[in-house]
Amino acid sequence: MENQLVVFTLADEDYGVDISAVDGIVEMQAVTTVPQAPDFVEGVISLRGEVLPVIDLRKRFGLPAEKTTKETRIVHIELDGTKVGMVVDAVTEVLRISEENVEAPSPLVAPVSSGFITGIAKVDDGKGDPGRLIILLDLAKVLSSEEQSELQTIQ
Repeated sequence: MENQLVVFTLADEDYGVDISAVDGIVEMQAVTTVPQAPDFVEGVISLRGEVLPVIDLRKRFGLPAEKTTKETRIVHIELDGTKVGMVVDAVTEVLRISEENVEAPSPLVAPVSSGFITGIAKVDDGKGDPGRLIILLDLAKVLSSEEQSELQTIQ
């Protein structure tokens, strides 16, 4: 069986999410700051007439901040009824990955408490060697249920 992934980069690493979890991808735009929002919440944007909370995945994952570039994108998804935008460095491709090329994450790399990493995909470079690795995410688990509730109040 194959999985179809939306692949994006954060801090020069590739991440993939199931395409069915993604509602759309838009260019970075001005974000309105919301007072007293959690640190990783950049603010809100208006997308097709809806107010959409925007979180910075770099901050959420504890990665160093980076300036916005022309490649920066907002990937919008729905988490248990809450629509959310997630800022990523760039969206690079839509890719099909066979399940046989996906390994479970090591407990040392992805402890149980961070259950949002669902696997590591090995992408063949065409020469028989895995050319690169893609960290597979379950976006529904990137935020705790309490954090998702906080986002609903922002929305």
